[in-house]
Amino acid sequence: MTATTVVLPGGPRVKPGVTVLKAAAKGFVTHVLPPLVVLAFILLVWQMLGSRPGAGLPPPSKVVQDTWELITHPFYDRGGNDVGIAWQLLASLKRVAYGYSLAVIVGVSLGVLVGQSTWALRGLDPLFQVLRTVPPLAWLPISLAAFRDGQPSALFVIFITSIWPIIINTSIGVRNIPQDYRNVAKVVRLNGVEYFAKIMLPAAAPFIFSGLRIGVGLSWLAIVAAEMLIGGVGIGFFIWDAWNSSRISDIVLALVYVGIVGFALDRIVAYIGHKVTRGTAAS
Repeated sequence: MTATTVVLPGGPRVKPGVTVLKAAAKGFVTHVLPPLVVLAFILLVWQMLGSRPGAGLPPPSKVVQDTWELITHPFYDRGGNDVGIAWQLLASLKRVAYGYSLAVIVGVSLGVLVGQSTWALRGLDPLFQVLRTVPPLAWLPISLAAFRDGQPSALFVIFITSIWPIIINTSIGVRNIPQDYRNVAKVVRLNGVEYFAKIMLPAAAPFIFSGLRIGVGLSWLAIVAAEMLIGGVGIGFFIWDAWNSSRISDIVLALVYVGIVGFALDRIVAYIGHKVTRGTAAS
């Protein structure tokens, strides 16, 4: 089988494989190389500063050396809280999934209510604006007093922290539905369910997914903070336990994983939003 060639007008014949390689090389230089260069520079500076006598933080080489078992065996289970870092992350993600899902359901519902009703906007929006400024950990004592258990308290902290951007962005999206859309709905006499499904949700979806992206980041932030106090298996408690045991390298490794997982959650929600809104939501 012979490779086909592409004849460009006024130019030489170019094989498709060469074009693909050039596109891949251009993509690598444009999108991959810059962060790699910055990361290499940061690691180099960190290595130099961490290798000095009396440095407070270990250099990257020391972190990898100290945490090699955690890196190579992330799923070990020795019973109790002595489990690999993958199980710690999965336990935290499970809590986030429950709390964030509840925040999405309640937040979108309240956002639609506030966006549609002027009375609800005037009555609820000031309350939302005040409550959304409360730090996540400030809710933990109240939730512990109410639920008297660490697990539902952690879920409540995730819920109450991530719900506000969802409510606010959803209400803004609903209020910004073009009047032409509303007029068309009246002309074709859509009922409430049809208007919600065919007009409101598609028009407000870019705003809704902007709130969902902010909310998922806040939910991940909240669970890491809450787990430091409620204990049990979870990446937050892992970090706090490592601090109490002076395992600084373990903390650094956990922070790297926390950042990677947080980035992945944001990209997942952004990807879903891009598909649902057909490219109109920010990616």
